[in-house]
Amino acid sequence: MSRRRGIGTVVAVAVAAPLAAGVAYAARSGPDAAEAPAVTVATGTAEVTRGTLTERVQISGVLGYAGSYTVDHQGAPGVLTAAPGPGDTIRRGGVLFRVADAPVRLLLGSVPAYRDFGYGMTDGPDVRQLERNLVAMGFDPDRRMTVDRHFSAATAAAIRRWEASWGRKAYQRTGRLTQGQVVFLPAPLRVTEVPVRVGAAVAPGATVLTGTSTNRAVIAQLDTSERGSVRAGDEVEVSLPDVDAIPGRVTEVGQVAAATDEEEGNGPPQSANPDLATVPLTIAVRVPRGFGLDQAPVNVDIITGTRDDVLLIPIAALLARSGGGYQVRLAGGQIVAVEPGRFDESTGQVEITSGLTEGQSVEVPAS
Repeated sequence: MSRRRGIGTVVAVAVAAPLAAGVAYAARSGPDAAEAPAVTVATGTAEVTRGTLTERVQISGVLGYAGSYTVDHQGAPGVLTAAPGPGDTIRRGGVLFRVADAPVRLLLGSVPAYRDFGYGMTDGPDVRQLERNLVAMGFDPDRRMTVDRHFSAATAAAIRRWEASWGRKAYQRTGRLTQGQVVFLPAPLRVTEVPVRVGAAVAPGATVLTGTSTNRAVIAQLDTSERGSVRAGDEVEVSLPDVDAIPGRVTEVGQVAAATDEEEGNGPPQSANPDLATVPLTIAVRVPRGFGLDQAPVNVDIITGTRDDVLLIPIAALLARSGGGYQVRLAGGQIVAVEPGRFDESTGQVEITSGLTEGQSVEVPAS
């Protein structure tokens, strides 16, 4: 029999595990159980109530870091003289690496550095991006620079202040930046790999660093059948190893589906099954202080909706019926067929769409 791996399940309709107690309880309670050996099961009662049932999607994922970035050298060829190590973090204004001892610094923004910056250059979004960084780093203390698409004398003055912070003497400050001096990335860089060793020659366009952002995130695979019920901005709960569950927020629901491999028993993987397709789901989280794992398996509980004003009973009250379906035993001993709706395993409740009325009492296994 084929089985799926790594695909989320809809908690609201997955009932096999929670019903185990109820099915065992049914061994003595069903109408066909008269000839079976008597089994003594302690029971209590629960009232049929009216309330709200929460619908959830439960999936597994991996805690890591958001984003994937590549840093290429865009300056003159030379020897790599300094580079960070895996796990190091480079923030705005910091040195990413050095070629021929010339530093390449990080600025934040989504537009790549594609030309030199200097007085007289044409207007563009890269200028606005540069000016935002200069302001953020404190190099326009008198607020003389207008953050816009135009490179002005105030922009050049801010660059000279930045150059002064590097230790350059006054006569060395140009008020300009060449393309190879800065790299723009959307976020501070957490280095994961340095493909070029220090001392090796680096040509223009060569990849020097790869990394991620410093933002913690969970990457999970969501069944495409559930994609419509999960949206960016949804609040979730993430269960980490050995710590209490933490809140999270969906930041991106993938647009590209991938088919999951199907396995037959314990044999080799079979061909990918398009019916088992998933999309990646990115969830922003803030891990507890002291949590030291860079990567860890997690479980994600996503609330996708609620059903108001429905009849609710404990899942454990359901008994399996001969021939299929479910029934319950009322407090007085009467067996009643019921039609369950949605399930919420987190609270142990099930919606009942027919067979019961509010205020009745049903038998449940004693806790």
